[in-house]
Amino acid sequence: MTRLKNFSLLPLLCALPFAVACGSEDDKPAGNTGGTGATGGGGSAGVGGSSGGGAGVGGGTGGAGGSPSCDLSGAGLPKEKIPNAIASDLTLTNDKVWTLEDTSYVQSGATLTIEPCTRIEGKKAPLGTLVVSRGGKIMADGKANEPILFTSPLPAGNRNAGDWGGIIVLGKAPNFKGDNVTIEGLADAPENQYGGTVADDDSGVMRFVRIEYSGFELSADNEINGLTLGSVGSKTVVENVMISNTLDDCFEWFGGTVNGKWLVCNNGGDDMFDMDQGYSGNLQFLFGRQVTPLSSNPNGFECDSDNGGATPVSKPKVSNVTLCGTGAAGTDVAFGAVLREGLEGNYMNMILTKFDVGLDARDDFGTLAAPKTDITNSVFFGNVAHNIADAGETDNDNGFDETAWIMDPLRKNSEADPKLGDCAAVTPAAQPAAMIPGGTPGADMDATATYVGAFKDGSDSWMSGLWVNWAKN
Repeated sequence: MTRLKNFSLLPLLCALPFAVACGSEDDKPAGNTGGTGATGGGGSAGVGGSSGGGAGVGGGTGGAGGSPSCDLSGAGLPKEKIPNAIASDLTLTNDKVWTLEDTSYVQSGATLTIEPCTRIEGKKAPLGTLVVSRGGKIMADGKANEPILFTSPLPAGNRNAGDWGGIIVLGKAPNFKGDNVTIEGLADAPENQYGGTVADDDSGVMRFVRIEYSGFELSADNEINGLTLGSVGSKTVVENVMISNTLDDCFEWFGGTVNGKWLVCNNGGDDMFDMDQGYSGNLQFLFGRQVTPLSSNPNGFECDSDNGGATPVSKPKVSNVTLCGTGAAGTDVAFGAVLREGLEGNYMNMILTKFDVGLDARDDFGTLAAPKTDITNSVFFGNVAHNIADAGETDNDNGFDETAWIMDPLRKNSEADPKLGDCAAVTPAAQPAAMIPGGTPGADMDATATYVGAFKDGSDSWMSGLWVNWAKN
């Protein structure tokens, strides 16, 4: 059920071939022409309207259709509070603005379905947070131009990070803390616990969803992230999700096996992508950019396992990534990637640029001949103080030489200029003008995306449609 709104056709076709988003600040309709599929392995979102786009070249899927009349501003719609206890199936329709007041729980056995083109507003007092408890499901299956929006109740221009809580999804997949772990930020209660032995657990779908102005600070160093995933299983779908202007991490995984594709972090308060407690999913096509630091050391990746050897070991597979720092020295060191505590896994086809330091490997990282984690076919460029690593730091890395590891010719990494657009622009021109050849992503990933970075070239615009919005406030 899509709301229709009369409007004159606006000249909002993004004229630049590398433009990545067409949404306006107040989420008004963004044109009515059917879009084309994105080029390459990142192909997902169509650019335009209800008919959807054609298939992308080189493995991209067809453009996702969507009504050109989706209006996410909420103007003229009645408001209704989401129940705090969702014990049976509930559908949030798009003919209302739904409000989160205090913590709303999707309880075990219940499914929360959210229609495309639905606006949900979270309050600061009482703090609005959505928790999908173990055994519950969220079916938030939007479209490129009919996304699902979780946002601040304040008007455009007055919104800020921390205006409401965030979204927490809890599952039954493994982590190394145990079967009944309380998620950070919430009280020790069964509905706030995650963990189990069901690797292919299914918590539902989050697709074409934007979460903005979230991430409340509960106490010192205890915040709610934009999207928190605790032991979420591999049958859960997390694709085309944008976290924007949040107070803490954009995305954080605590164990679990859930995969993710086409994920965007815009101006996170802390880390862009944070993985811990035995997370072992596949992540592909990630874009992150930091415009204004909201914490003293916002990192691109922060990835941990356990120094004591707890299992399962965190072992993510990550490919096709573009992460951009602020391009200026901060009050503390911001890294493109912090990898530590016995982390394993593989990272490839990445661009890490404009951080204070490219990366830091800590704790027991293995040897140069046999590192526990590997990075290949990636570009480090323009990081402010040390492009790859600080040779003088002694931060518990047992003398591991990060620069020698990264620049081993067998790993095919580079310090060459990737010729990106301006990541800090109002609408970031993040794609390189031409494809940078890379490696072949591993099993269970899009093997056609044999290029470096999140975008194949200047025509690859998977960050298109109303699901993407770069408004600061």
